[in-house]
Amino acid sequence: MASKVIHALYNDDDLLLQAVKQIREGRYHIGEIYTPFPVHGLDKAMGLATTRIAIASFMYGIVGLGVAVAMMNFIMIEDWPQDIGGKPSFSYIQNMPAFVPIMFELTVFFAAHLMVITFYMRSKLWPFKKAENPDLRTTDDMFLVEIDASHHDVNDLTNFLYDTGAAEINLIEK
Repeated sequence: MASKVIHALYNDDDLLLQAVKQIREGRYHIGEIYTPFPVHGLDKAMGLATTRIAIASFMYGIVGLGVAVAMMNFIMIEDWPQDIGGKPSFSYIQNMPAFVPIMFELTVFFAAHLMVITFYMRSKLWPFKKAENPDLRTTDDMFLVEIDASHHDVNDLTNFLYDTGAAEINLIEK
């Protein structure tokens, strides 16, 4: 049995937000929404769970701080200690004030780069990946809501979507 998907196109972001709220109140399942730019509040209107990227970023920063401390301790204290300006490098704690900028920079470096890599992996964005955009107008000026219509009457759902302000509705057989 082939599944049916309805693509409802809207031409305004405020109209899209209202439509998403009405679609959720109507107990229809929204598969995906394609927009030409980020729409503030759309994630809450769709009922999506909050992201854990901030927790991952904190953990990546801790990893960066640990790498910075281990690297500076090994390089400046154990491997090649130098007497610079009459200040010998006998312990890491004595020289830590000089290492604070490096610790800060490596913390930010690790957090930023590993967060970007995590985002790409989580979003399944690989190099040379083909775009999965169902309608090219969503990269310009239209907003598309993809709704699973397999378990609903298509005519009722189409009329409901037109009532929410959809400019165009297409039935897609997958």
